Amino acid sequence: MVESTTPKTVYNFSAGPCCLPRPVLEQAQADLVDYKGTGMSVMEMSHRSKSFTTIAEKCRSDLKELLSIPDNYTTFMFQGGASLQFAAVCYNLLEDGEKQSANYLTTGTWSQGAIKEAKKYCNPNEVANNTASGYTTVAEPADWNVAEGAKFFHYCDNETIQGFEFATFPFDKVPEGQHLVCDMSSNFCTKPIEWEKYGVVYAGAQKNVGPAGITFVIVRNDLIAGHRADTPLLCDWETFSKAANTFHNTPSCWPIYMCGLNVAYMLEQGGLPAM
Repeated sequence: MVESTTPKTVYNFSAGPCCLPRPVLEQAQADLVDYKGTGMSVMEMSHRSKSFTTIAEKCRSDLKELLSIPDNYTTFMFQGGASLQFAAVCYNLLEDGEKQSANYLTTGTWSQGAIKEAKKYCNPNEVANNTASGYTTVAEPADWNVAEGAKFFHYCDNETIQGFEFATFPFDKVPEGQHLVCDMSSNFCTKPIEWEKYGVVYAGAQKNVGPAGITFVIVRNDLIAGHRADTPLLCDWETFSKAANTFHNTPSCWPIYMCGLNVAYMLEQGGLPAM
């Protein structure tokens, strides 16, 4: 009896880590011990080295091409998961002094978590809440309670747990002058983005792009400078924007490398459909 040498493949469709294409995994396997003749693994090399700088720049460049990110946006690759950005968004978009308001749309667990965190930093206005319906539907946009004087409007494009996703978001409900902030963790890199509508888009990489460990935070450049005086260092977009390759401290090198491989693979397969 001859045993099969074909590797066993299990596809994980749960809400956590994503499935990665076999060619991506095989490339990572080939590079694991000795990356491109450097004599070390990506997990061992300095994040300031030429080798890793090239890896990070290519990941960022390929993502820009894949998602058609305009030149007036900066792509960060932070640690802390998308949940850290619940606070970071408030620290960077709100001002010192009396608590300000921000609009929050609740459509599931993660947008619920965002508004709960926001209560520590501002007076969040809940635009609508679909808890009573079991997160299966939400009020018509015409019935949303939108605060005109809020600093920004936050929503989650696709709730990982409940599966509530916007096919088309009603952009006309965001008052003029308010920055639209979106958690796209669950459908990031699955469809084009209308960048002119957004101030900030953030997404945990582990849902669609690579292993857990980094969060892509894409910020329109005019929103990077200026933040609350009490902003923690690891939430400070401006400080990171001024650092070499936007890495103020040691980033998650291996997840960035893996995301870079997968984004390059997506481009090789044809990229995303046209808008």
